[in-house]
Amino acid sequence: DELRGRGFAVATFDWPGQGGSYRFLAEPLKAHVWNFSEYDSALSLFMEEVVKPLSDKPPIALAHSMGGHILLRALHDRPNAFTCTVLSAPMLRALTRGYPRWLARAACWFENVIGAGCDWVWGMDERDPHKVTFDTQLVTSARGRFQRTQDFLRVHPDLRLAGPTWGWLEQAYRSMAMMDRSGYAEAISTPVLICAPGRDRIVDVTAEYEFVRRLPKGEIHPMPESEHEILMENDLI
Repeated sequence: DELRGRGFAVATFDWPGQGGSYRFLAEPLKAHVWNFSEYDSALSLFMEEVVKPLSDKPPIALAHSMGGHILLRALHDRPNAFTCTVLSAPMLRALTRGYPRWLARAACWFENVIGAGCDWVWGMDERDPHKVTFDTQLVTSARGRFQRTQDFLRVHPDLRLAGPTWGWLEQAYRSMAMMDRSGYAEAISTPVLICAPGRDRIVDVTAEYEFVRRLPKGEIHPMPESEHEILMENDLI
């Protein structure tokens, strides 16, 4: 509604495995995907079937976190699909909560090798939105907006998502490694604005600064007081 109030036509959707979209596993609270190419296919279908009929002009894209990551994949593979893009805290490198990155990567590889790809990443089953309180959440300083989401999920519990599986995390690591390779960011010709939260506890913001320096038309907007969910933050932010 706020975007529409500024004169934009808006088309939006839930990624496969999230929200109102279909889930890959019988346990709907698990964030899981077999390959990130399934996200690519969903975005392509959405653009063709929903967005394209709205206008002949290439659209502007706004994407958050994992969605920002998937959008960057699209910008690399389809350079003329968007006029410009805004990314909110894009997932370029995951935080490992005090563990060395190599150890977290090795644990993920091992869990997938032993066949635990559909199991929760350690502790993620406790991230069920019905269990999380404002004091234990990690994404916003806006108590009112957090509570609004909680209230909505009480009425629509099927939309809940807790945390990822080892299989999802393995695919995320592979995709992030692909983006980190020399030449990947450099090949993205679409203008990209990255909004970088200074208090992000979900993704590593330093990776966003590193990535934007490699973009031919990249710009970063620091938001030092913001947590991960910029679009759910308080009015001052």
